[in-house]
Amino acid sequence: MFNSFHLFSIVFTYSATAQDVSWRHELAGWRTERAAELQKPDGWLSVVGLEWLDSGDNSFGSAADNKIHLPAGGPDHLGVLHLQGTTITLNPPPGGFPKDFLVSGKPAQPQELHTDPDRGDKNNPRLTIGTLNMYVVNRGDRFALRVKDAKAAARVNFQGLNWFAPDRKYRVTTKWIPYNPQKSLTLTTLIGTSYARPVPGTAAFTLDGKTFRLEPIFEDPSEPKLHFVLRDTTSTSTTYGACRFLYTGFPTSGLDKPGELVLDFNRLENPPCAYTPYATCPLPPPGNRLGVALPVGEKRYHEMR
Repeated sequence: MFNSFHLFSIVFTYSATAQDVSWRHELAGWRTERAAELQKPDGWLSVVGLEWLDSGDNSFGSAADNKIHLPAGGPDHLGVLHLQGTTITLNPPPGGFPKDFLVSGKPAQPQELHTDPDRGDKNNPRLTIGTLNMYVVNRGDRFALRVKDAKAAARVNFQGLNWFAPDRKYRVTTKWIPYNPQKSLTLTTLIGTSYARPVPGTAAFTLDGKTFRLEPIFEDPSEPKLHFVLRDTTSTSTTYGACRFLYTGFPTSGLDKPGELVLDFNRLENPPCAYTPYATCPLPPPGNRLGVALPVGEKRYHEMR
């Protein structure tokens, strides 16, 4: 006889199936967006150089007599970056700036170029001409010109990303434990520099019978987003060796109160340095180096090429 228990089982099964379908659909959409972001004309696949500046004048252009050599086909002499202490000034080359050379969308003129320290590069002025997009970055006590080219071979020849199969087991609801006050964490980068970022709390969870804690950094105060830099045991074989990134929203009760935070490790992604040797990625702090495998998310990129 059909009874309420059977009805409950049918409804529960249907609900669970619908949730799984929705989750997989959202994950597929995120993967598509992830690939599209990398393929943008100024995405990480377009990076063709990271040129460290010396004190004094640093001329840049495609001609051989420049300190910084840009891809062939561009202007012979584009400009001069003058570094004095922590101040960088853009000056014209002999003969003046090329007429189609823009700084933040406006015709180039002599000016100081603002740089946010370490990884806060999104507000640094963009220097653009033709297919080139450049900006100065600050890493520790060093400065460099990052060069992107929409015609970069890595972008033009991109053939997609490599993913593990989705697995809901690795979508975990963690216990959010806030730090009051927030602590600070110093991250070391692949190029040997270091920088500090606030850590608002820790996410505690159980996986395969073991309890773990992961600490996120608060990368940009203007965005409600947490950034986890972590590594697991797959880094020795199938995933990028240095680390992977995971971005999440805020916990259910905010940063400063106990609550819950969903970590979907299926959204683990490679850092920029997996795609270009001209990135300056952070390494995971000791507490975020997990002695467990997370066989989900993005696999090593170079094995596809």
